[in-house]
Amino acid sequence: MSKGILTFFCGKMGAGKTTKAREIAQEGNTVLLSEDEWLEAIYPNKIASLEDYIKYSGRLKPQMKKLVQSILNTGTDVAMDFPANTIRQREWFRSIFSAIQAPHNLIYIDFPNDACIEQIAKRRVEQPERAATDTAEMFEQVTKYFVAPSPEEGFNTMIVSKNA
Repeated sequence: MSKGILTFFCGKMGAGKTTKAREIAQEGNTVLLSEDEWLEAIYPNKIASLEDYIKYSGRLKPQMKKLVQSILNTGTDVAMDFPANTIRQREWFRSIFSAIQAPHNLIYIDFPNDACIEQIAKRRVEQPERAATDTAEMFEQVTKYFVAPSPEEGFNTMIVSKNA
């Protein structure tokens, strides 16, 4: 039996990773897994800072890896709305698909900073529960760590450019 395809996303906060993940999941036989949804369900009201996010995200990842590998092994595609915004984060995705030799796609959404900040402001209005963490300050803090994927990393990368 062939393996499912793992699709994951790179893009700054507010670039549209979640929107793109949902689109891909709706297109076909794809399970969508959202880190934000899992973190909120398992650790409600615990994430107020970047440090909190790193702590709780780290706790979630070992089980998430097993779950995704199990789904991929059934031949079902998985879209993971988890950030692949640093080399280390992308290496975690590689550990998921390479261990079971599943195909993958990395979608890099290249969106200008000012447009991302506008999107974050809209999101605060549409989702008031995210107002504490979806701020321009948090964008600046998180973006310091952002590293665009390079060809040397060896991923099947599709670039989606959004010029504001």
